[in-house]
Order: sequence, then C-alpha cells, then structure tokens
Amino acid sequence: MSQNKKTWYQLSGEDVLKTLGVNIETGLTLSETEARLKRYGHNELKVKKQGPLVRFLLQFHNFLLYILMVAAIVCVFLGEYIEAGVIIAVVLATAIIGFIQEGKAEASLEALKKMIVPRCKVLRNGKEEIILTRNLVPGDIVLFESGDRVPADLRLLSVKNLNVDEAMLTGESLPVTKDVASISRSDLNPGEQRCICFSGTFITQGRGQGVVIETGEKTEIGRIAGLMKETKKVVPPIMKKIAGFTKFIIIAILFFSVIIFGVGMSLGQEWANMFLAAVGIMVAMIPEGLPAVLITAFAIGAMAMVQKHVLIKRLPAAETLGCTTVICSDKTGTLTKNEMTVVRIYSGGRDFYLSGVGYDPKGEFIEIKDNKQINPQETKTLAKTLAAGYMCNHTILIEGEKGYNIQGDPTEGALVVSAKKGGITPSLLRLDEIPFESEQQYMATLHQDEKENIIYIKGAPEKILEMCDSQSIKGNIEFIKKEEILGKADEMAKKALRVLAVAYKPVIKTKKSLTIEEDLSDGLIFLGLQGMIDPPKKDAIEAIKKCKTAGIRSVMITGDHIQTAKAIANQLGIGDGEEKALSGEEISKMNDEELYEVVNKVSVYARVSPKHKFKIVKELQRHGHIIAVTGDGVNDAPALKRADIGVAMGITGTEVSKEASDMVLIDDNFASIIKGVKEGRHIFNNIWKVILYLLPTNGGQGLVLAGA
Repeated sequence: MSQNKKTWYQLSGEDVLKTLGVNIETGLTLSETEARLKRYGHNELKVKKQGPLVRFLLQFHNFLLYILMVAAIVCVFLGEYIEAGVIIAVVLATAIIGFIQEGKAEASLEALKKMIVPRCKVLRNGKEEIILTRNLVPGDIVLFESGDRVPADLRLLSVKNLNVDEAMLTGESLPVTKDVASISRSDLNPGEQRCICFSGTFITQGRGQGVVIETGEKTEIGRIAGLMKETKKVVPPIMKKIAGFTKFIIIAILFFSVIIFGVGMSLGQEWANMFLAAVGIMVAMIPEGLPAVLITAFAIGAMAMVQKHVLIKRLPAAETLGCTTVICSDKTGTLTKNEMTVVRIYSGGRDFYLSGVGYDPKGEFIEIKDNKQINPQETKTLAKTLAAGYMCNHTILIEGEKGYNIQGDPTEGALVVSAKKGGITPSLLRLDEIPFESEQQYMATLHQDEKENIIYIKGAPEKILEMCDSQSIKGNIEFIKKEEILGKADEMAKKALRVLAVAYKPVIKTKKSLTIEEDLSDGLIFLGLQGMIDPPKKDAIEAIKKCKTAGIRSVMITGDHIQTAKAIANQLGIGDGEEKALSGEEISKMNDEELYEVVNKVSVYARVSPKHKFKIVKELQRHGHIIAVTGDGVNDAPALKRADIGVAMGITGTEVSKEASDMVLIDDNFASIIKGVKEGRHIFNNIWKVILYLLPTNGGQGLVLAGA
C-alpha cells in the first residue's frame, strides 16, 4: 500500500476511499477482496514458535549449568553417584523452570492474537455480510455499534454518538469521543487520532461506519506485537552478579587445582594420582549447592511477597525488585483511583470545594471565599446546578458489598455522586432527549415538572455559553457574565480538572419533544460549572515518599493530557513540582541521544505511545538504572518486557500485560510495590549470607584434600 499509515487521519473520508479504490455505497467486490487477500495476507498476528524440545534444550546453554554438568560427570568418574544425582537434579530443575517461564513469554503474543475478534459486519457487493475477521482486507467497509470490538484499524466515514474505550492502547482513563473530521497536524499519537478506530479497542457507545486502512501486523496492535518480538528480556541483576561470581570461583578453583597438580608432580608423585587429587579438589570446592540455594531463596521470597499482594512470575524477579532504582508507573488505576470525582463547583458567582473521593456519596460543600461549610439545598443556584447534572444523565450509582460503583460513563457518574452528596436527587419523568454528539459537544433532556416542563443541558463550557443569554444568581435571573465564567473554566482546566457546564430552560407544560433549532439555539439560563478529576490514592502518596527515602526515583508515564499529568504528579509528590514534563510529540522529535540527555531529569511523561514508553525505559537503563515498569494495557507490554522487572495490574490489567510482566500486583496498588522492594532487599541479603556460608565450607573441603 502506497499510503503511509501515519497520514490516514490527515486525509478526508473521500480521499481515503479514493486512495483505497472503494465505493462507499457497495464496498469491495468478491474478486477485489480475493486479490487483496493474496496481496496483504490475512488479518491476524503471526507468532513464530520454537518447538518445545528445542526450547528445552536451549535452557542448558548456561555457563553455571555447564560447570555443574562437568562436576556431575567427574562425580560419576569418581564413583560419587549420590552427589552426581543431586547435581543432575539441580540442573534439570533449573532447565525446567526456565522452560516454563519462556513458555509464558510466548503466551503474551498469543494473548495479543486473541484481541482480534473472530467475526465482523462488512459491506460487500452492496450487501451487509458477517465474515471472519481474519478475511478483512484494506478497503473493506466495516459497520459497528456499541459493544463491538474493532476488528482492524479503521478510518471513520460516519459516526453517531460514538465513544471508544482505547485504554489498552493509550492509557486514557475515559472513553474517547470519535468523529470523522481529518486532522492537519502530523506525528499524532494514537490517542489524538480522533477519526481513527484501532484494532482491539471497544465501542462503548453509539455506532459508526469505517473503511479498513491496515490489517494484521500493520495495525497499531500489530506494531506492538512486533516490538515485543524484537525485545529481549534483560538479565536480572542478581543473575549477572551470580554469573560473574561463579566464573571467578571456577577460574580460581581451576588455578588452585593446577598449582596442586604441579606441586605434587614436582615432589615426585605419579601423574595419575595427582590428576585424581586435582579433580577431587575441584569437586570439593565447586559450590554445586548454589543453584539449589538460589532457587530456594527466590521461592521463599516469592511466597512472602504473595502475602503483600505481589505475585512473582519469574523467581529472580523477587530479588530484582529490591535492586530497583527507578519505578516508571502508569497513572490511571495505579497511582489514581480511576474514579472521576467532582472537586470544584462554580455556581451563582460563587466558588465551592467538594470533599470526598471516588463514588462514595459522602462529602461536604465548602465555600472557598469564607472557608465555611454550606448546605447546598439552601443555596438555590447550587441546588439547581446539582439537579441539572443529576437529571441530564444516563449513569446509575450502585452500592455493592465492596462499596459504591457506577454503571455507565465515569464523567456522568461524577455528576450523580456530587448531587447525592448534596442530597439533591430529583425524580422527574424524562420526555425526550438529544444524546451527546462530538460535533455538538452537549447532551440535553426534557423533563416533566409540576407547573412547567424543564430542559436540562450539559456539555463543554464554551458551547453551553453560546446558547445562554442569562444566568442564575441566588435564584434570580441576571445578565450573563460570559468572560468571567470562561475565566473560571480556564482556571479549573489549568488545575487538570475536566470541566462541564450545566444550564436549564423552563418550557410550556404541553411541550413533549426537543429540537435543537427551536429549543436550544438560545434562551438558556446558565447554572454553573462542575470540575472533576481522577484523584490520587492516599497510600500511593505515602509510597512515593518511602521511595524517595529508599533512594528510588518515581516516574509517571501516562497517555493522559500533559496538564493533567503534571497536576497529578504534583499532588503525588513526583519530582520537585517545577521540572519539565515531556509529551509524546516532543519525544517523537528527539533522537536517542537527545532523549538520553534529558531522561534523568524528567519525571513526568504524557500523551506517550508504546514506542515512546519503550524508549524511555531503554535510555534510563543506559544510565545504569534498574527499572521497574508498571502497566495494565496492551500499550504497556513492550516496556514491561524490556524493563528489568515488569509489574502488571492484577485487577484491571489485560492478559497481554500480565503475560509480558515478571510480577503482578494482586490489588493494583502502587504501595504494594514498595512492600515488594523491602522483601526483595531481604532476599538479596539472604542469598549473600548463604554464599558466605558455602564458600568456607567448600573451600575447607578443598584445603583438606590439598593438605593431604
């Protein structure tokens, strides 16, 4: 295909169809699809596998195991069959563990393959058909709706209230609103390409139509799979140290044995006797129990970590965590609660702070000017602001055994919770609604009241203000101060708050339906702004403090907006609050050396792609850091695999991220990593204590033989 994927979002829908040679009314013909299938191949990820026998034999390609196998042969030669059996058992156990772990690494690519859906709806020969997704080709017209998984990378041609959950690719905590408009800017990250739907993502709301632009390994998820295949797992620090230590010991033992052999020969001993003596000294001094001790220490440490909500997948990772110098963490769900919460309200010319976090409907309303608690039910405009957010809504708050949760959109959930905190939960019959559309940037509902019907509307502040010609102040209708309101909205946005404006309009009792031209073009009364954020976890803040005390640097790498990332980092205590944050767009313009120069000074990265995250980890490793990376999405998998220790989320993590990682946080809590670090350092101390015990023991045996 001549068209480069990075520029699909820059073309209009008509130009994309022209480039792909397809008619939107009829789709591709049977002959065209067969020709393109031969040219581009099936829409699937190819995973090259080594046979299980080959993988098992490769486990013996290890310097320490070579020495142990030689020691076993010597033991057999000397008639020490029990010792030989023990050494062979240790060698086999080590190889089997490595074989199992390597199998799990391949499983991460298998998990990626499963994210391509089996069937989808397409337009071919002028008819709608259900086909196998693996038979999709560039140029196919795909039809989809809420609940579907996107089968390939698509350029959107038409949408209706379309929201897509792209968290697995971008790290965004909220579904993304899609549209069909082309974007002129270049080098955009996947999260910024609003006219593209990516393979493997979920349609959470609405429906649409798109044309396939990439399939298989050329999709965004295919690129991630390619990056994972190219990535070699870093050897754990403890294994590097043990390997170096073992080589030194073996060379020293060989040197010592040669000296003893030479001394014996110079004293007139027979060469056969001296050869046996030298071999005996080697066998006595080689610490053949070391692999067994290592495995035991790692296993005990892994079991101890489970009690701290950390599940170890690769045994050496238990110690690696203790050596960590930098933790690169995702934001949403790891450092934050992943529960949108209203924390600021501007209503009736007054500013309010709302306490409480998450979906628990408990909190206080504090007027910021006087720092006094107020009752929202006694503050008319504030009460109407909360009522508008509650009524113009589809989300339901649910109380379960483990607390409160929502059914629906997190942003709407935040409005429901803020109203419930104020005890304002009106129950008015809904007569009609205009659903949210990305082009209009608002949602409106019509409700039946006692004396008159009411229109409630919520959406982007600038859009809502265009339709308002007055505002409510202390329950009275006054001339609207649009500049002041926009200033407040901007002030909230700079503090990384997502801001929604609400307004209302009373209408006659007989009105039963809504139209944009007649009901929403003007005459609305502005009520207020509600600013919300995904708040940091309290124990994550404490954990980051402990990291600093322990000499570990915390770095946030997220797909969210750069201002949001900086604000959350400041609340968490990441960095010094003044340092520069880097965006994915800025990283794209840097070569490896430029990134290497700044990576030690930056603690906040925003709007990053999987490739950017991978590069950040690689350049930090070039500085000599031992890197732990946390993640839960497909986008995190390459960095998880590249890191010295990859840490996946047990609750929210995808199967891809779990399979690519070395350990899993059972409770998705950043604080659990710090507990794991403490246990990892304990394991390190235990290993060296055992080594210091083995050396004198084996050394003493060798010296006794040498003396004899």
